[in-house]
Parts: sequence; C-alpha cells; structure tokens
Amino acid sequence: MSSPASELAHRLAREAEAVCRHYLSNGRRHGNYWLVGDTRNTPGRSLFVRLSGPESGKGAAGNWVDAALGEHGDLLDIIREACRLDDFRDVVIEARRFLSLPQTTPGSVHSRIQAITPIGSPESARRLFAMSRSIEATIVETYLRHRGITALHGTASLRFHPHCYYRSGNRSAAQTWPAMIAAVTDLDGKLTGAHRTWLDPSGHDKAPIETPRRAMGSLLGHGVRFDVARDVMAAGEGIETVLSLRCVMPAMPMMAALSSAHLATILFPASLHRLYILRDNDAAGDNASAILVERATAAGIEAIILSPAFDDFNDDLRRLGVDDLRATIRGQIAPEDVARFMRFAA
Repeated sequence: MSSPASELAHRLAREAEAVCRHYLSNGRRHGNYWLVGDTRNTPGRSLFVRLSGPESGKGAAGNWVDAALGEHGDLLDIIREACRLDDFRDVVIEARRFLSLPQTTPGSVHSRIQAITPIGSPESARRLFAMSRSIEATIVETYLRHRGITALHGTASLRFHPHCYYRSGNRSAAQTWPAMIAAVTDLDGKLTGAHRTWLDPSGHDKAPIETPRRAMGSLLGHGVRFDVARDVMAAGEGIETVLSLRCVMPAMPMMAALSSAHLATILFPASLHRLYILRDNDAAGDNASAILVERATAAGIEAIILSPAFDDFNDDLRRLGVDDLRATIRGQIAPEDVARFMRFAA
C-alpha cells in the first residue's frame, strides 16, 4: 500500500505542468520538461521537471533534477522549496489546497523526512570501480563485440566485475551477475559515479533481470568518457551508442551521458567549439537534443545533431554494417572533421 505522501505526490504528478506554472512561474515548457533555475523559482535553465510519464520509476512524471547542484526529487519537494516550508505537514496542507482536496486531520499526516540529496554515493562508486578489472578477454569484451563494437581503444573507463551484486527491490535477496562497470567522471577526470550493466554469463546479451542497467553516484553534468575532449567532441545517451560511433570516428573524443535527461544537462569543456549530439530516434532523444542544442548555442558552441536511421547508432551498426554507417556519418559531420577524426576508419 502506498503512503499518504506517495499518493499525494502521484496526484500532483498528474497535474505536473499546472504545478510548475503555479510554483515555478519563472520557468517555461520545453518539450516534455519544465525548465527553470532552481526549486525556489529562480529564472534560469538548470532544473528540469518531467511533465508526463509513468507514475513511478524511470521517467516518472513530476520527477526533477537540478543539473547545477546534482539534486533530485518530486513535486512535494518543489512545493516545499518554492513556498519555503520547513514542516512537512505544511507541505501537505499546501499541496492539498492546490489540488482542491479536503484537509486531513493533524494526526493522519505521516511526517516524511526527506532531504534533497545527490543520487547514490560517489565513494561507493569509486570502491566498485577499484574492485573491477580490465575488460580485455572478459565477458564485457564478448558483449560489446556481439553488438558489433570492435573499436575498443580508449576504453579505460570500462571495467569488468565477475560477481556484481543486484537486487530487484529493497527487500529482495541479493543476486550476483557479471557486469560491465563504467566510470562516470567530471571535466577534470575525477570519478563521481559508476554505471552497471549486468550481463548474461554467455556475454551475448544483458542479464535476464528486471533492470539490467543502474547508475550510482553523482551523474548530472558528467558522463562516461572515451578520450579527453578539447575543441571537438561527441555526446550520446548509451555506452553502446557512443562506442558504435567510435567504430567510424575512432579519433573523436566522446562521452555517454547514460540517459536522455542527463544528456540534456552535460557540462561543456571550456575549450569546446563544436559538439556532435548523437540523437536516439525517439521523443526523449528529440527533447534532449533540442535542449542541448539550445544550451550549446547559448554558450557559443556549434552544435550538430547526428541522426540514426533506426532506433540508435548501435542498431544502425548491427543492421547496416560499419561501412554503411561510416558513409552515413561522413555526410553528417563537418568536412574538416572527416579528415581529422575518421582518418583511421577510411
């Protein structure tokens, strides 16, 4: 049974845009997100509130992230911060007033003590990465090659853990599966988080579990990096998507942001002049690309969207083959970058 606080958060999520227009009036809608400076309604574009989606889990309506601070929460947190409320009972009263619901008696409100905190623990992520080893001659290498990815240079950010713990829920028994561990780093190369992809022992696919991909630590603005970016780089959502493009642009620095929401919020190197955005072919990919183009342009960075023929570039690589993918990308990137970044793939 869901708690009163969870039920109230779900009701607010069904009216997410109305909540944002009322409490975050200094922001505006951009695709499936409401953009504003922070939870206290400061003008800006650091905070992203998802306006529609499932009631819970990944992509849930009403969930928000602050790219500048690495914070996240739901619409009850928005009401608490926007109205400067300290007592959770006052948050409930305000939320019920907004939803035109009858007020509850004081004894029926369960206090929710929930600080706005970064997702996961960077220290736990650092320990996990340190416990893992090179992907060479492991299930991780088998998995990537099975997906058509043969360019594995510059992949020190990926490691292999033979027995990585997995739980489907807080009370479920722990399982162990082999896993690809990816280091999430900031612009200075400091490890801030880790991403786990649990794999089937055969290496031919992800593990047959409910959520075979999970991240931990501080992710917003950061990513899994393949080589150091300076004046030109490419950024995409998934690790496999980015590595697929490395097969045809082996000399270009790239990073995987790990989700569409995180792709929209990546931080730019100070020396960056041109950004290639590896768009996934869905609504979330369109929204993330549009937001990232706008942010890059405002920062004086040329932004070029690279579009796949199918769902994503790993799908293209497996269905078209490396030669056709190379020809497709050659026609989408700036002419000067063909010679510079595709020279080893000619």
